[in-house]
Amino acid sequence: MGKIISLLAAELEEKAEYVENVVRLLDEGSTIPFIARYRKELHGAMDDGKLRLLEERLNYLRNLEKRREEVLSSIEAQDKLTDELRAAIENAATLSEVEDLYLPYRPKRRTRATIAREKGLEPLAERLLAQAKDDPAPAELAIDYVNSDLGVETPEDALAGASDIIAETVSDSAEARKMLRERLMRFAKLTTAQAKDEDSVYRLYYSFEQILCKLQGHQILAVNRGEKEGFLKVGVSVADADVLPHLIRMFVTPGRNASEYVRAAVEDSWQRLLFPSMEREIRTALTDEASEGAIRNFALNLKPLLMQPPVKNKVTLGYDPGYRMGCKLAVVDGTGKVLDTAVIYPTQPFNKVGEAKAKLSSLIKKYNIENIAIGNGTASRESEQLIAELIREHPGVTYMVVSEAGASVYSASKLAAEEFPEYDVNLRSAVSIARRLQDPLAELVKIDPKAIGVGQYQHDMPQSRLSETLEGVVEDCVNAVGADLNTASPALLGYISGLTKTTAKNIVAYREENGIFSSRKQLLKVPKLGPKAYEQCAGFLRVPESKNVLDHTGVHPESYAAAEALLAECGYTLADVAGGKLEGLADKVKAAGPAVLAEKCGVGEPTLADIVTELSKPGRDIRDELPPPIMRGADIMEIKDLKPGMILTGTVRNVIDFGAFVDIGVHRDGLVHISQICNRFIKHPSEVLSVGDVVKVMVLEADTQKGRINLSIKQAN
Repeated sequence: MGKIISLLAAELEEKAEYVENVVRLLDEGSTIPFIARYRKELHGAMDDGKLRLLEERLNYLRNLEKRREEVLSSIEAQDKLTDELRAAIENAATLSEVEDLYLPYRPKRRTRATIAREKGLEPLAERLLAQAKDDPAPAELAIDYVNSDLGVETPEDALAGASDIIAETVSDSAEARKMLRERLMRFAKLTTAQAKDEDSVYRLYYSFEQILCKLQGHQILAVNRGEKEGFLKVGVSVADADVLPHLIRMFVTPGRNASEYVRAAVEDSWQRLLFPSMEREIRTALTDEASEGAIRNFALNLKPLLMQPPVKNKVTLGYDPGYRMGCKLAVVDGTGKVLDTAVIYPTQPFNKVGEAKAKLSSLIKKYNIENIAIGNGTASRESEQLIAELIREHPGVTYMVVSEAGASVYSASKLAAEEFPEYDVNLRSAVSIARRLQDPLAELVKIDPKAIGVGQYQHDMPQSRLSETLEGVVEDCVNAVGADLNTASPALLGYISGLTKTTAKNIVAYREENGIFSSRKQLLKVPKLGPKAYEQCAGFLRVPESKNVLDHTGVHPESYAAAEALLAECGYTLADVAGGKLEGLADKVKAAGPAVLAEKCGVGEPTLADIVTELSKPGRDIRDELPPPIMRGADIMEIKDLKPGMILTGTVRNVIDFGAFVDIGVHRDGLVHISQICNRFIKHPSEVLSVGDVVKVMVLEADTQKGRINLSIKQAN
């Protein structure tokens, strides 16, 4: 374990004691959010991203250690484990290195080489491969291995079998495979060709080639999908001259009687065994790397989407556009409670525009609706036009087009049926759209993160790995914001540190049976929520109704005594916290010395700093510090209104490998290519942009026929 700790410390550039503390906490059942927030002294204030990376690498290294032991045990059982081989396996840094070293000893299916070994030809192969200086010609050596009983009728038969053994030996060489892997990445090309005589979205790859090391992740994933769907033929090509001479030098000793024979066996190994094997391996490795990149990109996009500022305490109309089934409406109050629902038919084939406007006006007046959230799916263009015209008659009402990705998944789910048994699927979707504007995080946690739609090729990813990563992002976001113990849904509570789906449901059931929680301590009365779960979750759950103001904050119950001691040292009381009278607390702490006060209060300086922040703004929502979403009024544009050179304000909706898509209010998002993001070189758009960013853009081109919009950020600023 010490070796793993040292390796992790070096990789993460952290103190070994910090890494060891995190590993111990993880092994004790602590969650990443809890460790990140409430154990800062033990890990030097690593953020949740670094802690998750540490956990991921820890699991990998533990699996590597386990596999290393299995391989050593297997080779030892074969009586083939030398000191040199043991050292090589013990020093292997990756699973692929271990597998390469194990390859010659791995149980194999019956091959040409195994058949040759069964005929007693392995000693001949070993002697030929050794290429001793004084050995006779291969044909002479082979005479001694002719054996009709074993099926070796002639010296040529013996040499052919020995060649098969040498070819497999070369193919199994860890050193050879390592060299080839490096050279193929430098010199080999991925090539694609059209497989069907028809047009498709893969037309860019109908005649494409690129050196492997220069391939972009999105290219690899696109090619893979095109191949899977039958539109592309894909392969790897490399000139023999770029690899074969290097392979020959590894195994052939020039000027010996067996040199040419061994050379021929090496060439056979390359053509018949190594290249097909390495092609499969490299394509798998490229796909794995591209998938990891896409998963990271999805995670990067998901976090700012979930952390979009809520539009609080506003009566909101959710508008789910449609044609044949009409447009579904749901009015929700400032807390998300459904006040009314309706269906209107302003679009084809009904075109009841007047009737729809009358119904909308009636709802706006009756409930004092301030915001309208329009889903961006089918018929949203016509719906946005209708709303823009309508609100001219209702000053103060604004609207926003919101992504409805995953809304249909949620509305048809068991969770939605439990939450809204009285509404049909379509009306539940309208409720979800309204709530996405009011509190994106609280609503989006009800949906499988993969369905939220801020990634690329997410259906081609290893689904368990994608889910694991995205679930971690959601967990970090939920715990960063915290949850109201008395209003949070089971879906939201399920992501709180230390809680499971079962304990989350038990909290809601307890709340419904016994009334609202009046303190955090009351959590211990919830079935199946024991001391460990309480330790992990308590700090992330707020109880605004509690008489103890510390229950309203992110201060953990274990630090309540420290918080009260701090207040006393600085001349304040809990009543001052409740009354919002602690503006000077940070200055007093600074004047007294954080280190001194931390020691007096019995906590570390990072925890003291967090306590000061929480006491200064009890019940704060960190999302409120972010720029608010863009709400639109009566003015509406269409793609035909766009002219090159126009400067507009938009919201980043998705960040991908080659650019970002920006909503500028014309129903179709525009693309800002990576080259148009900023005036300096960037490897990836995520270095500069995040989902939800509000940006100025210049229109470069608007193609009304193809519905394409090209934008520039760098030329607009």
